[in-house]
Amino acid sequence: MSALSHKMHSEPAVYVYEAPVRIWHWINASAILVLAVTGYFIGSPLPAQPGEASDNFLMGYIRFAHFAAAYVFLIGFLGRIYWAFVGNHHAREILAPPLLKASFWGGVWHEAKWYLFLAKEPRKYTGHNPLAALVMHIMFVWAAIFMIVTGLALYGEGEGFDSWQHALFSSWIIPLFGQSQDVHTYHHLVMWVIISFVIIHVYVAIREDIMSRQSIVSSMISGWRTFKDKGEVDKE
Repeated sequence: MSALSHKMHSEPAVYVYEAPVRIWHWINASAILVLAVTGYFIGSPLPAQPGEASDNFLMGYIRFAHFAAAYVFLIGFLGRIYWAFVGNHHAREILAPPLLKASFWGGVWHEAKWYLFLAKEPRKYTGHNPLAALVMHIMFVWAAIFMIVTGLALYGEGEGFDSWQHALFSSWIIPLFGQSQDVHTYHHLVMWVIISFVIIHVYVAIREDIMSRQSIVSSMISGWRTFKDKGEVDKE
C-alpha cells in the first residue's frame, strides 16, 4: 500500500512486527556478527600457533563457527522470504518495496531531506519509512543474496565436485568471476557493505527513536509501534 494512501490519527500503539520477524531479526544480527568477525580472521589469518600442530585448531574452530553461522543466516533468510508471503504486509516491506509508485519515491525524497536535516519534521509510519525500506532492500537483501551465493560457491570447493554446493554454485559462480580468489575478494568486500549497513541501521534507529518521537528500537523487541506526539500517521 502507498505510504500516503491511507492516514490515521496517532494511536497509542500499533502492532507491526510479528514474532517470526522479530526472532529472525535478532538471530540474523547475531549470525552477521559471528560471520563478520570470523570472516575477517579467515581473510587475515592469525599467526601460527606455537607447539605441536596437532594440538592447535584455532583457525579450524574459526572456520567452523563461520560455516555454522552461515547456515543459520541462510536458513533464516529463506524463512524470512517465506514469512513475507504468509505474514502481514509489514513483513514484505524490505523484500518488495513498491518501486513503481510515485508516492513511494516522494516518501524517499522527504525522508532523505529529514536525515540530512533539511526537513523540519519527519513523516510517521507504522512500518519502515520508504527510505529505510529502500536502503534495506539494496544494502541488506541483495547483499545477503550475494553473500549466500558466493559463500556456497566457496564452500563447495572444500566439499568437492560431488557435493550439491559445488554442483549448484561453485561450478558456475567461480568461472563467472574468473577464479576462486576473485570470489573470495568480492565476498570479503561485500562483507564490508553489510557492516556499513549495520552501522547506519543502528545509528538511524536510535536517532529516529529520539527525533521522530516514535518507538523504533523497542518495536523490534515487542512488535508494537508507539507514537509520542499526537497527529497523523502514514499507515503503510
